[in-house]
Amino acid sequence: MTNWYAVTLGFVVMTVVGVVGLAIPGLGQLTAGLVGGFVAGYVAAGGPRRGGWHGLLAGSLGGIFVALIFSVAVSVLGAVGLGPFGPLLGGGVFLVGVVIALLMGLESALAGAVGGWVAEE
Repeated sequence: MTNWYAVTLGFVVMTVVGVVGLAIPGLGQLTAGLVGGFVAGYVAAGGPRRGGWHGLLAGSLGGIFVALIFSVAVSVLGAVGLGPFGPLLGGGVFLVGVVIALLMGLESALAGAVGGWVAEE
């Protein structure tokens, strides 16, 4: 059964580290996904498989959140005439969002598996 508290906590940690990562050079979205996934896996405990599942869910939620912000930014910048970002991406803003969610989910799943393994020990 999914521990939604662990998923939510991992998502919140991922969001906070991601926002801080925008201001501090070298600490970016990759670090946010790894830390958030680890926290979700550690809190869920139960081994690498359970930790990986919870890290995947937390990372996917974070990826969807980032993809939504990305699509709104592309739409707003295109609407105010600051560039043809939609056509530049080939009209594939949705596809870019899916790729972002997938990548963030995969890295968080790996970190969640490590977190679940550490919590089991």
